[in-house]
Amino acid sequence: MGKAYPDIFDSILGSIREPVVVLDPDLKVIKANPSFYDTFNVNPKQTEGVLIYDLGNRQWDIPKLKELLEEILPQNTKLNDFEVEHHFESIGRKIMHLNARRIYTEENHTQLILLAIEDVTDREYYKRNLEDIVEKRTAELRIAREEALNSKHVAENALEKIKCLKDQLEAERAYLQEEIKLEFNHENIIGRSNEIKYVFYKVEQIAAADTNVLVLGETGTGKELVARAIHGLSSSKDRALVKMNCAALPSNLIESELFGHEKGAFTNAYSRRLGRFEIANGTTLFLDEIGELPLDLQPKLLQVIETGEFERLGSSETIKVDVRIIAATNRNLEAEVRKGTFREDLWYRLNIFPITMPPLRERREDIPLLVDYFIDKISKRLGKSINLVPVNVMNTLRNYHWPGNIRELENVLERAVINSSGPKLHLVDELKKPNKDLTNTNRTLAHVEREYILRVLEQTQWKVSGNNSASEILGLERSTLRARMRKLDIHKP
Repeated sequence: MGKAYPDIFDSILGSIREPVVVLDPDLKVIKANPSFYDTFNVNPKQTEGVLIYDLGNRQWDIPKLKELLEEILPQNTKLNDFEVEHHFESIGRKIMHLNARRIYTEENHTQLILLAIEDVTDREYYKRNLEDIVEKRTAELRIAREEALNSKHVAENALEKIKCLKDQLEAERAYLQEEIKLEFNHENIIGRSNEIKYVFYKVEQIAAADTNVLVLGETGTGKELVARAIHGLSSSKDRALVKMNCAALPSNLIESELFGHEKGAFTNAYSRRLGRFEIANGTTLFLDEIGELPLDLQPKLLQVIETGEFERLGSSETIKVDVRIIAATNRNLEAEVRKGTFREDLWYRLNIFPITMPPLRERREDIPLLVDYFIDKISKRLGKSINLVPVNVMNTLRNYHWPGNIRELENVLERAVINSSGPKLHLVDELKKPNKDLTNTNRTLAHVEREYILRVLEQTQWKVSGNNSASEILGLERSTLRARMRKLDIHKP
């Protein structure tokens, strides 16, 4: 039979994509198409003339296939989509739709049986397991959604933190731009006198600690430079030193500058603004002229010092910050406490580690160094070349009492450089009359330090050195303390 119709079989069967087998009346294989051989891993040479049930070491001995070919097919001309599920040793589990049809001769005798096989394994698997697949996929989607929500929350939190940091950095940038416009006396404290060396010692002693510092001294002595020196040696030296002068603003604006405000908190508050405490979070805040802080704001400052918490104007939200405070004043705060213009508890909080910046008249040996520094600085700025200071001019500068201290010295030298036509400095100011009021102020500051040392000595029963002694509490060497006692005329009763 196969020999009689080889061309027909090859052309018809070869063009069919699904596996097709042609059987004779005895159910032996006459011919199969390439798709059948490929799909079921059958060798063509071991197929033709073989009973279909014996194919592949009897892997095709399938009860449902026998039912189709021997029971159902003889009663019908064809049968569509007869489903068979079977496990083949060579290719594994298969789900097949079988279509069988008999072909008759002219004498109406059966000559051929066409068996078409559709492999629906994957389709049936997904169809039968659709519910499980949907449930699994739904669970995956639910987990993915939860992860997305969590990621969204994390992203929102991160964005909020970034926004806060951005606001702080923008505020700090704006603050620094304002600071750049200012010109300080000089970048470092200049001097070699014992008085200024004592200041250096105190600065190095406290810089690494996180302790609040109170800088005392007359106007123009360089209290801000002490604050900058402390900050420059601290762990937050890479951040800006944030500054606020409590005497430079009206009392009704100081609170907004210190603690910030929300939009609409008061007239002309058109947007939210960060205060100096938020800008200084993680670094140092220098409060100059702290003695000028209004009495009604002192409790709020005390709260920040004690708890690190405050609220912006117009907001009930508590903000927490970590700020080191360096305060400065030319006032006798202890006297202000007695007068009731400065809170005693705030005074104790600020006066943990006082540093007194000596007036210029107490460090006269530093005057030549300062003169050289300022002349060089001013000359470069004005495009002049002053390199000679006459002896009589230097003596005049050294002998003057300098009520305005270093700030006054710089102003005097600037006028001198402007009026000097050659390389020699010509002094135009008459530096003669002493300022009696400033002398009284000097005694007041010395009195503050004297009382403080006396109080510690009385507390330690005049024990100068050793454990729990005055020198240990004050953080001074024994020889340094004794020198200060001699200078301040402190004697044991």
